[in-house]
Amino acid sequence: MIALAIIAPSALLTPAGAEPSFLVAIAALIAGILTFVEYIANSPSIVEFRDAPPYNRLRFVAMTAMLLSLTMMAKHEMSATEATGAFSSVGTILGAALDFPYSPVRLVVLMMPAESPAWLLEDLRAAAAVSYLISLALLLTFFLSLKLLNWPARSGAFNVWINLPLFDPTAGGDVLYRLKRDANVNIALGMLLPFLIPAVIKLASNLIDPMMLADPLTLIWTITAWAFLPSTMIMRGIAMGRVAELIEEKRRETYANSSDEVPAL
Repeated sequence: MIALAIIAPSALLTPAGAEPSFLVAIAALIAGILTFVEYIANSPSIVEFRDAPPYNRLRFVAMTAMLLSLTMMAKHEMSATEATGAFSSVGTILGAALDFPYSPVRLVVLMMPAESPAWLLEDLRAAAAVSYLISLALLLTFFLSLKLLNWPARSGAFNVWINLPLFDPTAGGDVLYRLKRDANVNIALGMLLPFLIPAVIKLASNLIDPMMLADPLTLIWTITAWAFLPSTMIMRGIAMGRVAELIEEKRRETYANSSDEVPAL
């Protein structure tokens, strides 16, 4: 499924009779194999919250929704159909609604050079609005699963080693403090990145040509990364904060039980 999601934009936008990009196919194959090996192995490597659904399932669904939505919008300009027209119309409406002063969508549009064609700005505005809305839906869905489904305790005992392979509990310092610190850092960066990325691209316009976004595939992957990465950082911060809460509750229970076992003098 990971491989299909990665190759879908290139496959859908490639003209009939032409072959999709070889590099995209290799990247999709590698991503699919790595994901398969990660989930079938007993020992984790880099994928976090592997055994704490629906964390990674929600991320996959959101990424796929972004890629397919932007692909259908780009395909409308190549071969219009009723389906592509619906995506294009929704994107245009959302772009107009979310393009207000100081919004992330407005900043994405403002990072483009003044001489950018109007059609590119419209496509960029619509793509940014759709992706950003999907990222907000991802965060809301995960927050509801955390509150209503008691994530991750609903799946049983939470194994820190399996679900946080990049977090070393023995690195020094209180684990609870480090988890809360990492949670706050991830949430803060995730909230700032949608605003910082356009500003950095604007400042580095001599090194990064914003007009590369005129290519549909470049536009799709750039805007998907712009919306997906910050939302997953916020999601990771919320998840690590929740793990810290579980550890804190477990400590309180342990201290309470130990104090009850002390005989009265």
